[in-house]
Amino acid sequence: MTTILAIEDDDRVRDNIQDILELEDFEVITAKNGIMGLQLIRQQIPDLIICDVMMPEMDGYAVLNTLRQKKETAAIPLILLTAKANRNDWRKGMELGADDYLTKPFTPEELLKAIAACIKKRTAIKQQYTSQLQQVSDQLYRQLYYDSITNLPNRLSLRDRFGKILVNYEQIKTNSTLIPVFCIGLDRFNRINDNLGYESGDLLLKAVAERLRKSVEHQAVVAHLSADEFAIILTPIERKSFAQNVAEEIQKSLIQSFTINKQEIFVTASIGIALYSRDGNSIEKLLQNAKKAMTKVKHRGGNGYDFYSGLLNVGSVKKLSLEAELRHAMKREEFQVYYQPQVSLKTGKIIGCEALLRWKHPSKGFISPGVFLPLAEEVGLIEPIGEGVLEQACQDAKKLHQAGFESLRVAVNLSSRQFNQLNFRQRVIDILAHTKIRPQNLELELTESSLIQDPIIAKKRLEGFKSLGISISIDDFGTGYSSLKYLQQFPFDILKIDQCFVRDIDRNLNNAAITTAIVQMSHSLSFKVVGEGVETEAELRILKEQQCDAIQGYLFSPPLPFNKFEALLKSRKVLFSDRDRANQNIQW
Repeated sequence: MTTILAIEDDDRVRDNIQDILELEDFEVITAKNGIMGLQLIRQQIPDLIICDVMMPEMDGYAVLNTLRQKKETAAIPLILLTAKANRNDWRKGMELGADDYLTKPFTPEELLKAIAACIKKRTAIKQQYTSQLQQVSDQLYRQLYYDSITNLPNRLSLRDRFGKILVNYEQIKTNSTLIPVFCIGLDRFNRINDNLGYESGDLLLKAVAERLRKSVEHQAVVAHLSADEFAIILTPIERKSFAQNVAEEIQKSLIQSFTINKQEIFVTASIGIALYSRDGNSIEKLLQNAKKAMTKVKHRGGNGYDFYSGLLNVGSVKKLSLEAELRHAMKREEFQVYYQPQVSLKTGKIIGCEALLRWKHPSKGFISPGVFLPLAEEVGLIEPIGEGVLEQACQDAKKLHQAGFESLRVAVNLSSRQFNQLNFRQRVIDILAHTKIRPQNLELELTESSLIQDPIIAKKRLEGFKSLGISISIDDFGTGYSSLKYLQQFPFDILKIDQCFVRDIDRNLNNAAITTAIVQMSHSLSFKVVGEGVETEAELRILKEQQCDAIQGYLFSPPLPFNKFEALLKSRKVLFSDRDRANQNIQW
């Protein structure tokens, strides 16, 4: 049902408008002055507004001007009502962005015709916008999930397709059912680029991709992982020997020479094979183990294949030892929370920070989060560790607010297991109450993988946090699953572009196109955008040109312990000088 807001100080006229519109099955909201009208709009954005010009306190022109200056209300159709048939008044309203102008007294037919015209215009604009949004969405999807050289699925797409294969696997699996994952590396590929140039190298990759497709036909997914590496996932098989036959077929397909720019080229490949679920339960683990087997083949001289063996995976004893030390670390309070500043690209000033966990081992020094966090997730320690980070970050945020940085927002990463805890929302409420920070100063960061298990429940949980006033950001955008469709499905506030798309953005045209599309898409959905891992002035310049809202990265500051981060805030350090935009307030 179309919702219409009528702002009119004359009770009789306002009641007449409401009667006319309700007879036509419109949902009608009324306000007797401009201030009250704006308050209602903040609570519920209507589909159309009818507003009188001459009103006390705030006239219709002021209401219109206020609405057109805000992104979320700028496009709402608005019809002005006036008792004066003055051309100058009409022109002023049109210049401010009114969609139509009715002179009092007006008939019900005139009012309804004006409304119909506005709705028709809005529908046409919305359809055009939806079409353009779909085009950008399709383009971004292609850039995110397909390799631009070979037109094969890339690593991100491979993950999604592996998930679909697993669904079928669960329906047909037996004790002997296997899913082979191949990692294929072209032997001595660098010599092609070095001797014949990158153009010839790209043409060779296209030709190899085509032969790989034909060698496995419709029984597999073929993907291009990196410059000289391909991957293949077979549909479930019953015998390991079938994967061996496929490897031999791949080798046969590459025996015949390639002709690239009239130059005859011979190619061989090293092939590593890992088997689900014997060698791993995730595509990342299977690719990792298949690559270990491939590397073993390369060390033997290449042009062969081999299966992954557990003997290639050293460190199991070390892993058990690390788990024990991880448990001791919690008791000994060896974990520390560091803060990496987030900087506005409008003002150059710090507007927030991301809380990052660090583990300082008493004898080994700092241990990489990439080592201990996956282990904490695996052994069930991530919930208490994550909750400790959240509470510490809120306590530190309160200290900063008391030091004068009231608007500073702290972002805290949530693991999938944390987010899916049944009582997690209440734990967050308790921590906010205990630390006495405002929900508006807290941002919860999630990855797409946290949301895919049950999107409907995930959406409800996010809305529960939003209802408290907490901001929600999606981290590492583009490295997850369905990306684009998730943007519209979930109530995000902030999108963080992963560093893999920011890196070398000034030299990598594909990355530049992707980040441009991400920023445009995000802004069309009223999301703020943060570029992660910004390390060079060139990357900063491109993101600023693309109208990215904020950045974080070593260009401005590495993650810092609390005392150093507080000192950085008090130093009033800025990312760039911009006297025309100097502003003492911390804001986006």
